[in-house]
Order: sequence, then structure tokens, then C-alpha cells
Amino acid sequence: MENNDERERARGGTGNEEDGDDTEGKHNSENKDESDDHLEKAHSWGSLPDVCLWHVFWWLKDRDRVNADLVCRRWHSVMRSPSLWRVRSFHFPVRPSKKRGTAYSSTMTYARYFGAYLHKLEVHVFPSPRSSAMAQHLQCTIKGLFDELIRANTRLRSLSLVGLELENRCWTCGLRSSLVNSLIHFIQKGASQLTTVKLKRMRNTLQQGLDLLSALSLAQKHLYPRDGISTLDLEEFFSGYLQVYLNHNMPRILHDIQGLTNLNLSYSCLSDALLMVLGHSCIRRRLKFKTLKTLSLRCCFNEPHEQVVLGTSWASIASRCPDLTVKIEVMHVINTYRLARILLPEIPLIEFHMNAVYSADQDWSAKPVLSEMLPQYRYSLQHLHLDIRNCNEYLDEELVDLVKMSVCLKELSVWAFLEINTVEKLLQNRLTQRSCLNNIRVMIYSLSEDTQEQEEELARVLSCYSNLPPELDFFAIVYCCD
Repeated sequence: MENNDERERARGGTGNEEDGDDTEGKHNSENKDESDDHLEKAHSWGSLPDVCLWHVFWWLKDRDRVNADLVCRRWHSVMRSPSLWRVRSFHFPVRPSKKRGTAYSSTMTYARYFGAYLHKLEVHVFPSPRSSAMAQHLQCTIKGLFDELIRANTRLRSLSLVGLELENRCWTCGLRSSLVNSLIHFIQKGASQLTTVKLKRMRNTLQQGLDLLSALSLAQKHLYPRDGISTLDLEEFFSGYLQVYLNHNMPRILHDIQGLTNLNLSYSCLSDALLMVLGHSCIRRRLKFKTLKTLSLRCCFNEPHEQVVLGTSWASIASRCPDLTVKIEVMHVINTYRLARILLPEIPLIEFHMNAVYSADQDWSAKPVLSEMLPQYRYSLQHLHLDIRNCNEYLDEELVDLVKMSVCLKELSVWAFLEINTVEKLLQNRLTQRSCLNNIRVMIYSLSEDTQEQEEELARVLSCYSNLPPELDFFAIVYCCD
């Protein structure tokens, strides 16, 4: 018997061999189930770290955020992170809509519950109201928004209010005054942390615009010696017909805004006095504040731009603000004499935009701009954008010569009537002489609806340049503008 038991044990067998196999299989199955459960949990939404949930919630709309907030306690906690509510952009519907009341209530709800967290507020109005009823609703919405933000003790860093166009007839004097006063009241109560203010296309009257800027200036005085507003965008801030450059209060008000580094103005605001004040401010702030670095000007044909600004004024501000760069945008100004008075050689110009539409019956040519005015900036110009409907004159030679002599040019965008071989000349110039011009956009206008022949010619030209440098961003097409 003992020998039999020993032989049985030697073969590794026992009397309960089948029971052992069942126990081991059940144990392995339980481990597999636990492993599957753990793997499923590891790949579920509940396993995401808070930082990942935050990034997902960041892209959700308000309605989706409300639904996500109700999923579980953890999601509710992440949804209440202040950093999720620091940036907000409102696009108000001003056309008749069933959602108009809903938009108002959601705006007030957001400001009431999350306004305390808000750092950056953007309000876009497009299209602008076309009736007094629409304007009144918009005025009530914006006023209610600012009132709620004041109650929430909001400390905005950035405020953008774009597209109001208060000069339209639908804005009665009462509505316009009420809206401007509500904005002034908000600035007085909640502008202590503002560093960026954008009031584009507001189109105020002269007095209301100056009152609004005075409120900004006064709010900044209380911050001394701490920096205040660094970026101020006043493009089309005043009504288009106003000759703001004749007003002596405008330079004084801007002089009191501390720490201004980026200023965007309509050309109708520019004067020798303003440049002098900005230059003196640079000297006064050089030790304590950042000096003015960027001055952007927009000149449009239907806004006043006949004023004479002296080259000595530009030279003075350039010497007092050594880091100053100027950007100029010219819209449909096709008067050579006026352009020559705007584009003075003393300007430290780095960026130029021009949009010009003219025909054969107009006594104007774009050639002086390309061959005489812009070459003055061949050592400073870095960005050049031209949209010229030159259907009755050739500008190819002047354009190529300008690009060749502009030694600092980094970006070129040209929409014009051009020859196809001009594209080849631009590419050849970039590959043989210029290493910093790494962004080239060319749109060749055509009056013919059938552009196939031009497109094929362009394709043949570009086929010779299939191996362009990787840093070169190049684009060229033919476009029918008939």
C-alpha cells in the first residue's frame, strides 16, 4: 500500500485531482473578471484626472456644462473651478428672434453666478440693430450685464465691446446716453484690474466718447504707481464724420493712462499734439512703466484724414520711444497727395495694409505708392498686404522691385491683377536672395469667368518649384472678380 501511494505521489496524482482543477479554474475566472472590471474602470470617464476633465469642460457650451454638472459630485466640483469661467464671449442676437428673451436671461444668469470669476469679457454685436426696439433690447441687455458684474464684484482684466455703432438712427439720444452711462458706471466700479480695453466700432458722439475715455483715465490714476491699461483699441470709437484731431482734450486724456504699450486709433484722431503727448509719456514712464511699443492707425476714405501731421512729430516720438513700431491700414484712399502726407518717411513703419478700388475714369495710379512711398520703409517694413483692383494698369514691375528692396520683409499678401510670371519672379527672388520672407500669399484677379487657361499656366510655373523650403508658406491662385 505504501509503495502504491508513493508511486501515486510520484506521478503527481491525488485522489481529489478533479476537485483541484475546478477550484483553480474558478479562481482564475474570478481574477479575470476583476482584471476586466479594473481595465474597464481605468478606461472610463470616471478615471480621468481633474485636469483632463477641466480641458474637456472648457470646450462645452453652457447648456452642455449644465448637463455635465449634474452627472456626479466630482464633475460638479470640477465644473465649479473658477478657471473654467474666466473667459466669456457674448454674441447678442439683435434681429427678431424667439430666442431673444432666452439670450437675455442666460446672460444675466451667467453674470450673476459666475461673474466673480470672470477675467476676460467679449461682447460682439453683429449685425448692428436696425430699429429702435432692437436697440432698446440690446441696451437693456448690456446694461443688465454690467449691473450684475458690479454686484458680483467682478475684477475684469480684459473688456471688449465691439460693433455697437451708436451713430445709427435706431439709437435714440436716450438709449445712447443710458448705454454709455452704464459703461462709465461699470468702469468706475470695476476697472481697477483692467489691462486691455477694446471699444471698436462704437461710433460715439464727441462728448460721450471723451466722457468714457475720461472715466478710464480717472480709474487709472488711482492705480499709480502700478501699471494700468496696456492695450487700448479705439478704432472707429468716434463717429466717422468727427474731426477728433481738432479736439485738445483727447491728447490730455490719453496722457493720463498709465502703462500704455499698444494703442489702436482711427487716423481722424491723430495730431501733432497727440504724438507729442505720447512721446512725453514715454520719457516719463521709461523708468517706472513700459513705454509705447505699437501704434496702429486705420485711415478710411469716408473719415476725416486731411489733417497735416509733421514729420518732425513722428521723428520726435520715434526718438523718445525707441521700441515703437507703427502699423497703418489704408482703406480706399486713392488720392496721391493725401497718401503722401500720411506716409511720411519718419514713421517707423513695420506693417502696411492697403485696399484700393479704382477704374480708368479716376485720375489716380497705385504706382507712386509702390515705387515712391513704400520704398521709404525698405529697412523697416516687415508685413505688406495689398488688395488693389488695378484692372487698367500694370503694377508687376513695381511690386517685384519693392519686394527686392525691402530687406526686412517677412510676410507678403497681394491681391491684384498680375501677370502669371510675376509669381515666378517672387518665388525666384525668395529662393535666391531673401531668407526672411517666409509667408507669401498671391491672388491673381481676372475679369474673365473662364480662368482655366490662367490656372493651367500658373500650375506649369509652380510645377518647377515642387521642392520649396519647409519654412516657406506659399499660396497662389487665380480668382475671378467680375
